[in-house]
Formats: sequence, C-alpha cells, structure tokens
Amino acid sequence: MAKTTLKDLLFDTKTIGNKERTCLSILFSVIAVVVAGLVLYGAYYGGITALLLRSLFFSLVSASAMLFFALKYQQTWLRLGFYLFAVIALIPGPYLWHNYMDIIMRGAIAIPQDTWIFIGLICVVFLFVRMAVGWALIGLMTLALFYAYYGYLIPGKYGNGGFDISRLTSTLMLSTEGIYGIPMGVAVEYIFLFGLFGAILTKIGTGEVFVDLARGLTGRVQGGPGLSAALSSALLGSLNGSAVANVVTTGTFTIPLMKRVGYSAKLAGAIEAAASSAGQIMPPVMGAAAFLMAEIIGIPYSEVALAALIPALLYVLALMIAVRLEAGRLNLERDTEAGLKLLLRTLKKKSYLLLPLVVLIGLMVSGESPTQAAVMGILAGFFVSPWKAETRINIVDIIAACKETLINILPIVAAVASAGVIIGVLNLTGLGLMLSGLIISLGNGHLWAVLLLTAGASFVLGMGLPTSAAYLLLAVLVAPAMTQMGMAPLSAHMFIFYYGLVSAITPPVALAAYAASTISGADPTETAIESMRLGFVKLLVPFLFVTMPGILLIGSTSSIIAAIVIAALATSAMSIGFSGWLKNNLSWFIRGLYVIAAILIAWPQAATDFSPHIIGARLLGLVLFVILLCKAAKGQSSHPHESQLEKSTA
Repeated sequence: MAKTTLKDLLFDTKTIGNKERTCLSILFSVIAVVVAGLVLYGAYYGGITALLLRSLFFSLVSASAMLFFALKYQQTWLRLGFYLFAVIALIPGPYLWHNYMDIIMRGAIAIPQDTWIFIGLICVVFLFVRMAVGWALIGLMTLALFYAYYGYLIPGKYGNGGFDISRLTSTLMLSTEGIYGIPMGVAVEYIFLFGLFGAILTKIGTGEVFVDLARGLTGRVQGGPGLSAALSSALLGSLNGSAVANVVTTGTFTIPLMKRVGYSAKLAGAIEAAASSAGQIMPPVMGAAAFLMAEIIGIPYSEVALAALIPALLYVLALMIAVRLEAGRLNLERDTEAGLKLLLRTLKKKSYLLLPLVVLIGLMVSGESPTQAAVMGILAGFFVSPWKAETRINIVDIIAACKETLINILPIVAAVASAGVIIGVLNLTGLGLMLSGLIISLGNGHLWAVLLLTAGASFVLGMGLPTSAAYLLLAVLVAPAMTQMGMAPLSAHMFIFYYGLVSAITPPVALAAYAASTISGADPTETAIESMRLGFVKLLVPFLFVTMPGILLIGSTSSIIAAIVIAALATSAMSIGFSGWLKNNLSWFIRGLYVIAAILIAWPQAATDFSPHIIGARLLGLVLFVILLCKAAKGQSSHPHESQLEKSTA
C-alpha cells in the first residue's frame, strides 16, 4: 500500500499560489483533526450538552467548507469573501458555548445580539448549501423562512400568525429544534464517526481485503470480475455507506477489469454503480439516513441495521444473478488470477485486517451504542495496523483520514443544516401535521395510494437533494401519514429510506452512475438506465415492507421465514425476466412470464395469509417459475413463436 506523504495533504489545485495553497491545506487539516477529536471525545466520554456539541461541530465544519470552496476561484476578491464567511462561521459555536447559561436563564428568548449572530449563521448556511448541494435546498429553505415570516398573509388554515426574527432565532439557533436539531446531532454522533472508521480501515488495507475476498469467491466463475465488483463494492460500502465513494474507490480497479474480460463500457459502469449503491443499504454502517432513521423513530441503530439486512441481501442477490446472466449472454472470460488460491492466501495473510469490523459488529450485537462500538472499532484498526509493514499507518495517514472524512461529509452536513431550518419551520408553524393530513386526503384514505404518492415524492426529491435531506423531509411530512394508516414505523421509514436512496442510480441525477461513467468512458445517462435495470430491487422491494414486514424481521418466526423465502424466489424470477437470458436469449414473451411468476409469488398480502386465492396465486407463480427453469435447463422452447422472437430481439 502506498503511504501518505506530507505532500499528499496539500490540496490539488492550480487556481491559487503555492503559499496560499499550503496555508489553506494546513488550516483545513488542523480543523479536520480538531473535529475528529471533538467527535471522538463526545462519542466516548459524552458529557457535552447537545446544543453546544452540535453548534461547535457545525462552526468548525462550515468554516472548513468555506476554505475548501475558496479553492475553486482564481479571483482574489471571491476567495477573500469565502475567508470572511469562514470567520463568521466560527462565531456561533463559541458564542453559544460562552453564553449558554445566560441563554438557559432567559428561557432561550433571543436578544438583539443573538439575532445578529443568527443572521450571520443563516448566511453561512445558505452559502454552504449552495456550494455543497445546489439550488434545490436553497429554494426550499427560502420558502420555509418566507412562510414563517409572512405566514399571516396566507388566508385559511395553511396560514400562520407570522414569526419575527427574534422568534426564528430562538427556534432555529438557540434550541435543538432547528439547525442544531436531531439531524445535526446524527452528523456529529454517527456520520462523521463512522466515516472516520471507514477511512481508517481503508488506510490499513481492509478495502483491498474485501476486493481480494470477492475475487477469490467469484473470480473463476464466468464473468467473475463483474461478480467481484458487485460483491466487493457491497462489502466496501458496508464501511462507508456512500455510493459515489464506493465507485471511485473500487471502480478504478473493477471497471477496467470488467472491460478487459469483455463487458461493454456501459455495462461495466452500470454494474459498479448498482453495486456501489448497495453500500447505502448494507449493514453495519449503511448510509447517513439510516442513523437519522434510528434517531427519529427512537430505536437503537442496531435494530435498524438488523432490519435492513435481508432487503440488502436481496438486492445483492438480484444484482449477482443479473451480472452472472449478462456474462453468460456475452460468453465472457474468467478471471484467471482469482479463485480458491487467492481466497485462501487472502485469509491466511490479511484476515486480521477484518478484526475492527468484527469488533464493531460484535459490540453492536452485544448491546453497546453505535458510537462506543465505532470508537472501539477505530482503536482496533490502530491495534492491527502495526502487525505488518504494508498495513502500518503513521500520523500523516491519520491526518489524511481525518481530512478525507471531513471533505466527504461536507454535503451531508450542509444537507442536515438546511433540513434543520425547514423542519424547524414546519414544527414552529404546525405545517408538518397539516401536510400529513393533506397527503392522507389526496390518497383518499387508501394506503396503497399514499404509498404510490410517497414513492413519487421520494423519487422526485431524491433527484434534487442528497439522500439524507430527501429522507429527512419525507420522514417529517409523509411518515406520520403512513403510520396513521396502520404501517409499522420501521416499515414506513424504511420505505421512504429506500426510495430516497434510489436517486444514486436514476436519471437525471444518478451520481453513482455518472461517477462510474467517468471511469468507464460510457454515456452517463445510458449507464444510469442500465444500472436501474440491474438495481430494480430498490424500486420494488420497498412495497414488500408493507405486505411482508417479515423481511424487516418484524413479526413471528414463521412469518419472517415465509417472507424471506417468498421474497428470494420473487427476486430471482424478476432478475431473470429483467436480464432476458438463461442459457439462451429469452423472448419478450418468456421474460414477461418470469415477471408474472414473480408478481404471483410475491402477491401483495401477508406472507402467512392462507386465504385460498392467495395460496392459489403463489402456487401458480411458483409452478410457472419452476416450469420455466426446467425448460431453460433442457433448452426447450416454452412458446411456439419463441425462436422467432428470440431472433428478432437478439
């Protein structure tokens, strides 16, 4: 493994002079280390009041963001503007820390000095969000603030009495109901901490272990590099929970390897994008929104991670089936350098690098808090690092890990800050409850109509917002409506979670697919469309959370087992139908039969519903699936016009 040098800590930019670049790099690295120290101290020792911890964290992160964004501009006056905002960003945290007792004594009622600090804070949030996320959240924040301030001009029940700047300051800055609310708390307590955990493990080489294990398990199978990409990206994603980070980490290795054995550039990029997005739903770390979910529902994160396990495995199963069938269709080569020997060699020489992950999972299963488990996992990483020269890390590597983690969480912190503004206004004005009622009215009281509306809203929000921000808004606006209609809170939030995440592979945003296309050289939109076909489980499985909550490990043992079996069979049938190949090219008619079989098997009723028509539908789907598999195994036609159709579609 190439070790980090002091030169690697410098920002790679040519827009500014070397002295200024060096100063900014040093200052950013110092802030990154301070943030890491603050987060680790808060996670292990605790004792810091939530408002103070969150405000100081945001001051440091937003100040570092201003320095980071200044690097993009050659104009001196623009950079000076960002430096000024960096100074402004540093004020609120220390200010609240110094005046905390006074704020408590006056009941968090704002004084003029507070309002001026708040105005500066809001300006920093707007600039931070604009640079890190884009215009969509800027528009939503502007609407929220205007609604709170000028709500008295709106007639009817959707208006409000209007809230002046002093009241907005009290809610959004002097309490944990606004910018420093639960979302910011999750960023401090979980997201940065687990991001640092993943960065440390990457530095010591655990990511390479995952790639080698995946190649050892799948490499000698036809099209093995594609399977290796799917498996290794899912495993690596379980550490960092970021689809784009997975693509740029594993994709630089897997995409060229897939292209070398015969995958097209478009397909190689799509496989990597779909596989990398599995990291957001794969325990133990998952995506940032999973930590938010645990806090909002009020359950331990370990329960969320455990509930997400089966759906994540179904996603990986469907992806592996699709990749293997694509390899068969293209008659691809095998990865001759992989196989059992590589697997055994990796386990013999590098398995000790998995110890931090074992510590993390073991402590979480035993009941320790995720924060304590993450801290111990990081310490375990430092413990195993010196065992061999190639895995040994030094102080520069640690600083680099802190710096990379800080850069990676900038968009997330911007998103949760803006979401805090919007959620604070919704709670202050009562609009959130009214919108939940409106959603129920639009759905006419029917759960499935509400689900379709929610899926559509999640899909649209996911196009313009980071997944964590999309989830937060829907969790406040839509989840209450879903739970009022009888859904279990975990099922409702997991439904929103999945549809908020799908934007990683769906146009027009599809960040994971676009990142993969830059490596593969394929068209970004075509790559995104192909990755949607491969990752269809994210679009369909959430509906099973409603009818078969057993796949979230909710319910009796029999209902859980039945739900898992049904979902696995339906996923397999759907994967074959969407792939269009099984020993031979499948006609559209046969592909349709596979899809019909999947729908019948996963009939939208409880897994333990023994009504005659439900049992009949599922048996019919299972029989149809088995017949299709048998005919494919024998190489027989299942339809008189199949061969003609196959020729026309080949």
